[in-house]
Amino acid sequence: MPTTILSRCEAHGLRLTEQRRIIARVLDAAQDHPDVEELHRRAANVDDKISIATVYRTVKLLEETGILEKHEFGDGRARYEAADRDHHDHLIDMTTGDVIEFVDPDIEALQEKIAKRLGYRLKGHRLELYAVPLDRDTPA
Repeated sequence: MPTTILSRCEAHGLRLTEQRRIIARVLDAAQDHPDVEELHRRAANVDDKISIATVYRTVKLLEETGILEKHEFGDGRARYEAADRDHHDHLIDMTTGDVIEFVDPDIEALQEKIAKRLGYRLKGHRLELYAVPLDRDTPA
């Protein structure tokens, strides 16, 4: 059973104010890769006294503790997701900014093969594909 961000905070002994608990619950509920501004909007829907500064500080603490993973997808916004999730790669829709998670066994095998051919054992990787929908693609 996957652990929640809240339970990982508790396991790390982090001081959890009610506002931090709300932010953790918002992060747990996220099905996307929200940035701080979006996290603030969602948290403020629960408690309108949560400041954006509180969200920034909380996200920084969770990142430093290894609970959150920060992603920079080239749009100038840092986005976040739980760090303990199963491995997956990302395809970023450059027209909308949507981030699509995927796992492809062929890509995983190819990366292992390349590392081995170069004399290495792969310990991890991060793959980000930047794309536009085929129906919006313009000839080069």
